[in-house]
Amino acid sequence: MPKQVMWKPWPPTTAGRPKLCCALHSVCPWFTPTNEAVDATRRSSAAVSSASRLRNAFKRRVREARTRHLGVARRDFMTTSLVTPGAIVGAHPAQTAGPGTAVHGNDLIATVLGHVHEGDGTVSVEALNHVLDIKVGDVVIGIVDKVNEKNAELVIVSLEGQNLPPVANQLRAQLRVTDIVDRYLHQVSDALRRRDVCRAVVTAASPVLRVDMRNDPASGVLHALCHHCGSMMVPDQNGDWNMQCPTCDERTFRALADGYGTGEGHAALNGAGKRWTGATEAHFAKGPAARASFLAEDVREDGRPRSYPRFDTGGGGGGQRRQRSAPGCRLFIGGLDRGVDTDKLRELFSAHGDMTDCVVMTDDAGTSRGFGFVTYGDKAHADAAIAALDGKRINGRRIGVRDADQKRERGERKPQPKGTKLYVGNLSFDTGLDALKSLVAEHANVVGADLVMDNGRSKGFGFVFIAEDADAAKVVEAINGKEVDGRKIRADIAKQGGGGKRGGGGGGNRRSSREERAKREEAEGGGGKRRRRGPKRS
Repeated sequence: MPKQVMWKPWPPTTAGRPKLCCALHSVCPWFTPTNEAVDATRRSSAAVSSASRLRNAFKRRVREARTRHLGVARRDFMTTSLVTPGAIVGAHPAQTAGPGTAVHGNDLIATVLGHVHEGDGTVSVEALNHVLDIKVGDVVIGIVDKVNEKNAELVIVSLEGQNLPPVANQLRAQLRVTDIVDRYLHQVSDALRRRDVCRAVVTAASPVLRVDMRNDPASGVLHALCHHCGSMMVPDQNGDWNMQCPTCDERTFRALADGYGTGEGHAALNGAGKRWTGATEAHFAKGPAARASFLAEDVREDGRPRSYPRFDTGGGGGGQRRQRSAPGCRLFIGGLDRGVDTDKLRELFSAHGDMTDCVVMTDDAGTSRGFGFVTYGDKAHADAAIAALDGKRINGRRIGVRDADQKRERGERKPQPKGTKLYVGNLSFDTGLDALKSLVAEHANVVGADLVMDNGRSKGFGFVFIAEDADAAKVVEAINGKEVDGRKIRADIAKQGGGGKRGGGGGGNRRSSREERAKREEAEGGGGKRRRRGPKRS
C-alpha cells in the first residue's frame, strides 16, 4: 500500500535545508511524509537491523567452529595481520633472533610466514606451515626424472614418516652410478630408467642433495614400468636379468629394493658383487641401441631376433663417418693458392664431370691450407680431371691432382753411391745433370750425382757423390760461389744423417731447411709431398 503523503505547492525549509520525503530519504522539494509514514519506516528498519545482527553472529560462530581445531595461531589468520618472509620484525643487536627470524644488517627479518612473538629480548616468528628439512640419514622417496651416463636425478616426492612437501632447494637429488647397486654398471640406464620410483638414503644435504641406494637392502626401485610398452615390470630372475614385462616379454635389470611392489626379499635378485655374463656384456656393447626405448607398436614380438643399429662415429672423431666413395673417384688437389676457395675449385673441376663433393680444407681462422678434395660419381671423370689438371698453373702455382685413396707409388729408394755427399744449390733451371757432374769432376773423382726434379723440371739444386779419398772441404771451397749458367752456385758437405752445414763463404754451423726438404724428396723418389717450412734453427 503506498505511503500517505500530502501535497504542498512550495515546501518550507528548516534551517536552510529541504525536508526529506518518502521512505527512500531522497531530497524532494515537493513531498513531505506524514508522521504515520515516518513511524512505519522506522519500525521496518529496526526489524531489518535485528535480523542482520543475528545472521552475522551465526556466521561468526560457524567460522570459528571450522578453525577451532587448527589452534590459536591458525584462527588468528582470519582476523590478524601476518608477517611474510623478508619483513622487518625487530632491531639488532638490541634484540636477538629467534626461530623463524634471521639477522640482516641492523634488522631482524622474518624467514617464514607467521605471527611475531617477543619475549626476553628475543623475537621469533611462529610459522603457520611447518617446513620439511631433509637431513643426512633421512630416507626419501623419489621419481627418476633424468638419466645421464654417470648420474641420475631424482625428484623428491616425500620423506618417510613426513607428509610434507620438500622445500625448493631440496626438491631434486643427485644419484651417482656407483651408488646404485653393488655391481659394475656401464651406465645408469643399465639399472634405472625414467619414471622409476625409488627409495634412497640421504648422504649429503648441501650444497646439493645426494642419495644412495647401494648400502641399504631396503633402498632401490619400488615401482618400474616397461620402457617399451609401459606395463608394470614384475620381478623374475633369468640370468643377469631380474625383471620381465608381462605384456611384451621384455627382460631387463633394475636395482630392486626389498619391498618392490608389494613383495619382499627382491634385493637378492640384484646379484650383488657378481660379474655380468658374456651374453650380457655383449648386449651392453651394442651401445646406445641396447638402451634405446622402442615404442610398443614398433616392436614385433613374434619370435624373430631384434636387430640393433650401430652408431659409428668414425673412430671417435665425434662426428658421423663420411660416406666412402667408389675407388678412384676421390681426388686430392695440392699446391693450391691461398686465394682458391671451395667455389673456385668446384668451378675448375666441374667441367670434367658430375661431382658429389668438393671442399678446400681450411684452418680455424678460415684460411685455406693449400689443398682440397674433389669426389666424382664416375671414375672416368676423375681420370679425365687428373689428365687435364695435374700440373696446371692456377693463380701462378702449379697444382697436383692425384687419386686420394691410392697410396702414392714410391719407387725403391735409390742406393746411394759410396763416397762423400756434396750439396750443390742455387743452380739454374737449365743446368742439367751432366753439367753438374762436370762441375765437380774438375776437382775430384765423381762416383754419382742426382739432380732433384719436379714434374720433369729441375728444382735448382742437387747432390754429387765424390770418392771417399777426396778432400771434400777443398772441393767445396773450389766450387762454392762459382758462376754456372749465369748463377753463382752454393756448395756444402751434406750430412748423411739429416741436414747439412752450409755457409755461403765455405762453411758454417747453420742447418739448411731446404736441404732437409730436398733429402726427404730424394728419399720419396724426387717428387715428395711438400711440407710447411719450419722456423730456422740457430
